[in-house]
Amino acid sequence: MARGFAHATLVGNLTRDPELRQTPNGKSVCQLGVAVGRSYKDASGQWVEATSFFDVVVWGQQGENCAKYLTKGRPVAVEGRLEQRSWEAQDGTRRSKVEIVANLVVFLGSPSGQGGDAGGGGYSGQRSSGYTPPSDLAPANDFKDIDFGEEDDIPF
Repeated sequence: MARGFAHATLVGNLTRDPELRQTPNGKSVCQLGVAVGRSYKDASGQWVEATSFFDVVVWGQQGENCAKYLTKGRPVAVEGRLEQRSWEAQDGTRRSKVEIVANLVVFLGSPSGQGGDAGGGGYSGQRSSGYTPPSDLAPANDFKDIDFGEEDDIPF
């Protein structure tokens, strides 16, 4: 059987505070809800705002860091695999759900939730070790005076 590929990368905001639990064998697992907004034009040419909601599972130390440092509304970037699980509900019906099992969670914005810039975060595993983002990065407006020529000159 051929191997498949079910990968997801998303950037959005937490819909609730993280929920940290322990498995019976003592492994940490954290559940996050992430909302991702998008805009598009409908058939009449009007802009429409739409939001998609995703459930994210984060295992181990990374999950513990998420529970410790993240709160509802905080922007995050999540990279992971899609995984479907099924179970039987109490009423006897069969249920299933697709979740993102995170390989990496990047904290974006400020910890206080104020000044929602995307430059103040770090990798969740680095947060507890005093990670400070580099301050020598070029500001976004450094390239405003560069003439890139006509669009047709771009070689790709």
